[in-house]
Amino acid sequence: MTLNRRQFNHLLIASLGYCALPAAAAELVEGEDWRAINPPYPSDIPGKIEVLEFFSYGCPHCSHLNPLLTPWAEELPEDVAFRQVPVSFGRAAWKNLSQLFFALKDLGRLDDLHQAVFDAMQKQRIKLYREDTMIAWLKEQDVDTDEFMDVFNSFDVQTQVGRSDYLVDRFKIDAVPTLTVGGKYAVLGRNAKSLKELLTIADGLIAKTRANNTSA
Repeated sequence: MTLNRRQFNHLLIASLGYCALPAAAAELVEGEDWRAINPPYPSDIPGKIEVLEFFSYGCPHCSHLNPLLTPWAEELPEDVAFRQVPVSFGRAAWKNLSQLFFALKDLGRLDDLHQAVFDAMQKQRIKLYREDTMIAWLKEQDVDTDEFMDVFNSFDVQTQVGRSDYLVDRFKIDAVPTLTVGGKYAVLGRNAKSLKELLTIADGLIAKTRANNTSA
């Protein structure tokens, strides 16, 4: 029997997931390291294990996690899709920050300004949830603010914010940052001694999801 490269890669991913399960996922404790998402939520990307980070620019812990999260997400295996979901929790100020996230994303400026927004909010104490302050800051970042406001107030961005609010409710998110894996598990990390340990738990849950998918 011969395998083409795609078949080999799929077999390798499956075998790695199986091997990783005893060392990582099997050691995780429900109620301490993770909680189940009931009912499970199907991935928006068929064939991928979807990892979501629920966050807000108004959250200092999210700001501290982001420098660790970015390189971690870049090294995720090909069968894993990572996505960030801004939350509002019903707060008008945080809704503006969610709109800021999606507007920068739609304008292609998120990659270079994502951490800068965190730094402005958490280190420089700039009140970016206020539109006038947001516009003044964006001008300093060489963003076309007329174009930005058109996108910021667009139906598309409002729809994305509404979709995020739906996911917050559907996944029963009550704190940020929260990572979810495969639409089945939410990272709790109640005994975690550092933010980095949340990523270690997520790695274990990715392995657990992969192994379950392979055996299904």
